[in-house]
Amino acid sequence: MSEIKIITGGVTAAKGYEAAGCAAGLRKKERLDVAMVYSQVPAKIAGTFTTNVVKAAPVKWDQMIVREEETARAIVLNSGIANACTGAEGLAANAAMADAAAQALGVKSNEILTASTGVIGMQLPLEKIVHGMKLLAEAKAEGAEAAHQAALAIMTTDTIPKEVTVTFEVQGKTVTIGGMSKGSGMIHPNMATMLGVLTTDLAISKKLLQEALSNDVVDSFNMISVDRDTSTNDTLVIFANGLAGNVEITEKDADYEAFCEALHVVTTSLAKIMAGDGEGASKLLEVTVEHAADKPKARTLAKAVITSNLVKTAIYGSDANWGRILCAMGYSGADFDPEVVDITIVSIAGVSKIVANGMATDYSEEFATEILKQEKVTVLVDMKEGDASATAWGCDLTYDYVKINGDYRS
Repeated sequence: MSEIKIITGGVTAAKGYEAAGCAAGLRKKERLDVAMVYSQVPAKIAGTFTTNVVKAAPVKWDQMIVREEETARAIVLNSGIANACTGAEGLAANAAMADAAAQALGVKSNEILTASTGVIGMQLPLEKIVHGMKLLAEAKAEGAEAAHQAALAIMTTDTIPKEVTVTFEVQGKTVTIGGMSKGSGMIHPNMATMLGVLTTDLAISKKLLQEALSNDVVDSFNMISVDRDTSTNDTLVIFANGLAGNVEITEKDADYEAFCEALHVVTTSLAKIMAGDGEGASKLLEVTVEHAADKPKARTLAKAVITSNLVKTAIYGSDANWGRILCAMGYSGADFDPEVVDITIVSIAGVSKIVANGMATDYSEEFATEILKQEKVTVLVDMKEGDASATAWGCDLTYDYVKINGDYRS
């Protein structure tokens, strides 16, 4: 298997991609609020979208494009206004956004994907959006700084931009995958849980590109949660423009597996950054369930722990209240024997097994507290059933989460 190297560069690191982030006046204080990622040649496209019955206008648009078109040229995104629950007017505004971008780029409207994030129920101001698309087309450029500006422009309550890039080899050619995402709140396992854009210069069939992405999110973006809310706007798309020069991958061979492995590094890296940057969060919580009877059970149990508000508040308080972990597992719907379960907590401060065979060990509360004080805390749950494992990522629940969401619109 080809070595996977993590590099810098974001969504413009792969050959043939440009990006931009501009201020169109949708946000206060002239914040960057529109972004573009553009492929210089037609690129194969695939996507995964929210499972919420309430879907924003851009989600409906993108689902149509991904379903009906083989390739696309760009995605344009805005922050500040979600364009969700906006009816026919919202659909028209989204189409106008795609039309304006297409005209500015000299391509067709059905070659433009769209994405929006922000307040639900507000209408997009057409003049500002149309002007923003022109600004993006003029500003788009190659290079890491252009990618970074795009990543900044899609942030809402995020405290940091989220970018990950890797390289690997296929058929002796260097292939790059770059990605950016946003997501800090309204994040819950049930699809992509975010806005995300991935770019690669790999040559691969649309069918396999979609299959790789759909399979990947099950163990990456579907395994994070901040607040048990699944957004109306969740969108993850990938572009593959083939400029790496490899012979197009059309079968699930070693080259396809190399791509899937590299893709998973990008998606899980972005997922962990998103979970750790949850609204008001002070800690990243990682939960690994191991030696489960099967993979679905391991996933169910891990997600039950990271989504428990009682577990999240215990982690915030650095309290080794392990009963909350077992309790969350018990109501998950998965059947297991609680009297054989071991629980271990891990961080840079050390390792402590706090539960053995369903009962407390003679652990040090002071040491356990020190472990839980760190910025990343891992909980290992040994089911002693089989060989399956799964990992989920979340964060602690703090006072600041309530403050942020209590005045989100003000």
